[in-house]
Amino acid sequence: MKNFSNRYIFIFSAVMVIFVATLLSLAATLLQPRQQRNLETEKKKSMLEAVGIISTAETAESLYEKYITESYVLDIKGNIVQGVNAFNVVLKDEQKKSPEQQNLPLFEAQLEDGKKIVIIPVEGKGLWGPIYGYVSIKSDMNTIYGVTFDHKGETPGLGAEINTTDFESMFKGLKLFEDNEFVSIRVVKGGSPPYDPHGVDAISGGTITSKGLEAMLKDCLVKYEDYFINNRN
Repeated sequence: MKNFSNRYIFIFSAVMVIFVATLLSLAATLLQPRQQRNLETEKKKSMLEAVGIISTAETAESLYEKYITESYVLDIKGNIVQGVNAFNVVLKDEQKKSPEQQNLPLFEAQLEDGKKIVIIPVEGKGLWGPIYGYVSIKSDMNTIYGVTFDHKGETPGLGAEINTTDFESMFKGLKLFEDNEFVSIRVVKGGSPPYDPHGVDAISGGTITSKGLEAMLKDCLVKYEDYFINNRN
């Protein structure tokens, strides 16, 4: 009787494990399309935010279609790569390749006042995980129009401040080039000097995240240098 009881418990446990695993697998499969749509919506919202357009989950699609007029994939020389969808490029995967093999996505926005802005995705490493965002640049291919940043797990009140309006607003109007040389943006501990066209104040207590963001901007944007130089207005 004892052996029968143990056998029953084993069989019952095995059946329950299989049943629960099947339910979880089915749920994941059914939810995957919705999760993918949510990711795409968040991506569109972030791109729009980089050019100063605030959207919601309900309005992101229509506003994206209205303002984002073109998208390209470039190579390191600034040439357009055919047959690759810029929206579907995963920067994390591209960064594992040599620079010469990377697909570099670029998006163009046209605003209500007729201004044409390019938007470039960026991704790097913070203190506790990935940091990422979008940088929008005016048609002179030098002046930052706006930025939006986010993170996976930076410390609240410290590194997580990269996605606050106060921090992001400091990037508006900064320059990527100095005397025709690409210099990117410096994130300065202790505060950027007044009127520095290439610097912003680092986050107090978030030095590692700040330096990670500085490295992210330089490493990602320098790959577009040839494109910037050849497409200035």
